[in-house]
Parts: sequence; structure tokens; C-alpha cells
Amino acid sequence: MSYLDNPTPIPGTYFFDGKMASKGYNLNKMCYTFNDKQAREEFLKDEMAYCDKFGLSDVQKQAIKNRDVIGLLEAGGNIYFLAKFTGILGLNMQDVGAIQTGMSVEDFKAMLVKAGE
Repeated sequence: MSYLDNPTPIPGTYFFDGKMASKGYNLNKMCYTFNDKQAREEFLKDEMAYCDKFGLSDVQKQAIKNRDVIGLLEAGGNIYFLAKFTGILGLNMQDVGAIQTGMSVEDFKAMLVKAGE
């Protein structure tokens, strides 16, 4: 069985294909703007107004409000763009990986070190 036959072999991961790209286009477009300090400040001033500016769905807005990274992935978020959002929250990629796998950050980091040996 190939990866494409089973696109979500690891719990907490989502296969980002054309359908997901379309689903998450507005979300990812918004997250891309967080490269700019002024955009981050505007977002933090009124998060839901900023989400509305980009036409996020109700599901996406609720996930933003709840800081639900897994929900954002399910809603079409691309991890590379979501990293911009999670950076606003003070999270790094190890934090997000721990969230995705249901591990503590320390256990997730230890798993990465072990995998690299």
C-alpha cells in the first residue's frame, strides 16, 4: 500500500492535496500575512475582524479563536502557513509537533533526537 492509498497514516497529520488547498486558501492567505509585523498587530487588535477580512469560514474562525491547531489543519491549513499563526501564540514547530502527536514537548523532542541517531 502506498502513501497515497492511505493519506493519513500518522494520527494528527492531514494530507494536503488540491482539495485541502482549496478548502484552506483563505486561511493560508491570511496566515501568510503574518510575515509582516503590522499584520500581526492588526490581527491581535481584533482577531475576528481580521479573519473576516480574509473570508474565513465559521469553522476556521472558531479554530482560530480556540487556538486549535489540529482544527486548522483539518480546515485546510498548511503547516508552513500555520507556523506564522502559531508563532503569534509563542509556539514553535516542536510545540506543534507535540500537539499533533499528543505527546509532551519533551517527549516529542526526545523522539526526534532518537530518530536522528
